[in-house]
Amino acid sequence: MLLSEQRLIVTGGPTREWLDPVRFISNPSSGKMGVAIADESYKRARETIFIHGPIDASLLTNKKYRCVPVETTADMLSAVKREVMLNAVLIMAAAPADYSPVKKSVEKIKKTGERITIEFNRTPDILKELAAMKKNGLIKNLFTVGFAAETNNLEEYALTKLHDKNLDMICLNDVSRSGAGFGSDTNSTTIFMKDGSRIELPMISKHEIAARLLDEVEIRLPKYLI
Repeated sequence: MLLSEQRLIVTGGPTREWLDPVRFISNPSSGKMGVAIADESYKRARETIFIHGPIDASLLTNKKYRCVPVETTADMLSAVKREVMLNAVLIMAAAPADYSPVKKSVEKIKKTGERITIEFNRTPDILKELAAMKKNGLIKNLFTVGFAAETNNLEEYALTKLHDKNLDMICLNDVSRSGAGFGSDTNSTTIFMKDGSRIELPMISKHEIAARLLDEVEIRLPKYLI
């Protein structure tokens, strides 16, 4: 099974969970890593779809692959579910928000006191939902790659995600390192495989990271999707 035979779905950027009409919970993810992977995928895969949260429009200029904009984590989950199919690869490079307010105010929340309390619910875990769909036979031959952007207990958290979300691979980023955090043009990563192997990549451009990542995906597709 070759990457040239696959539909490759890449997610990138943040999501937004709105508190009121003018305020939201989000993070500084720029979407650059996702764009780099989608660019490299376009050279190799049968079809590339880039599902992205709110990112700078200049990053998407003149792209020849299909770009699908979304806003919230629930929106991203719905978009991913629409695109996954037999013989697909999903690379989840997005940084979706983990919590959403229980109730979005229809009006701007006014500054009336020294403190404010807002109750939140967990947002859907996209990769866990897909893992459940695979287990129940609703998706077949889906190769999944996750990202773990961490600041502490790096390897422990990455390996837990690899196992709990039934991933084929996970890319660990220490976002506290200079040059490797959100918005940078470079990154360093450790790629963990479900067979227990790992690859350390030094601080290089995100496009170089994308190429190395897809090299590893191509090597493992015939082994993992049998």
